[in-house]
Amino acid sequence: MGFLKLLYFLSFLFLGVGANHADLEAYWKSQLPNTPMPKAVRDLLKDGKLPERGNFRLKPDATPALKTYGVRFIIYGRNPTEDELHIDPKVKVFFLEKDLHRGSSMDMQFVESVKSTTAFLPREVADSIPFSSKSIPEILNRFSVNPRSAQAKAIMETIAECEVPAMKGEDKTCATSLESMVDFATSKLGKNVLAASNEAPNADGKIQKYGVVGVFKLNNDKATVNDEFVACHKQKYAYAVFYCHTIQNTDAYMVNLVGADGTKVKAVVVCHKDTSAWDPNHEVLLLLKVKPGADPICHFFPGDHIVWVPKH
Repeated sequence: MGFLKLLYFLSFLFLGVGANHADLEAYWKSQLPNTPMPKAVRDLLKDGKLPERGNFRLKPDATPALKTYGVRFIIYGRNPTEDELHIDPKVKVFFLEKDLHRGSSMDMQFVESVKSTTAFLPREVADSIPFSSKSIPEILNRFSVNPRSAQAKAIMETIAECEVPAMKGEDKTCATSLESMVDFATSKLGKNVLAASNEAPNADGKIQKYGVVGVFKLNNDKATVNDEFVACHKQKYAYAVFYCHTIQNTDAYMVNLVGADGTKVKAVVVCHKDTSAWDPNHEVLLLLKVKPGADPICHFFPGDHIVWVPKH
């Protein structure tokens, strides 16, 4: 049995064959029969392949305005380090919830999803590959990644983030396969869920003024502070890995925008309703000129991130 598993793994690793799309789609439909697959997932089924040895490349960020998406500093109010947050001052990534309404406008940039160099692996294959800081040398060697390269740094940072203990009240996992991501989301929310990500089919990344033409709340208006949803953030890795975790006291929206050049975008927005525990010198609070707990703070989701909410 071990020999057969080894052959199965090698067939994916050296032939560059991605997960069987039909099998992954079938798994999605079996677990989520009433949930359309979001674009951020479809993009990893359509074109992706497990990179050949030495062919792991870093693609451009899905939201250029936010160079690095620091999950914890936004959700838990920890002030970001210089390497975590790089905001283009011409772009409005963060804003107050009261400014999110039909007729408002903001300077933003969106990019049609860049063709990914990674894809989902079948769970059997992903589970056979080490994923821990103790196995960094083996992982780098397996994918022929130079230990001093940017790719190696990305791999080490992703694993380090995945190994950080969950915060109080948070459940988290790093999903190394589509199946494990679906299983985590449904274990927290059940199978009657909505999964959403950005849709920007013709966006070219230029900064322009976008007008809000529609705002649709994704989670229940009657949700309490204890109700939660799940956010999954695409990580930079040799194959598709998502950092998934539960979030409470937060609202999620799908926002329809039209750019000055006519470009139409559907973008996920998340608003954190309670910032009372945030550092008063938090970069985002200073940017918006508000105090902790004063107003719900919102931000766009990067294009390759996914929000999961119970249907209502």
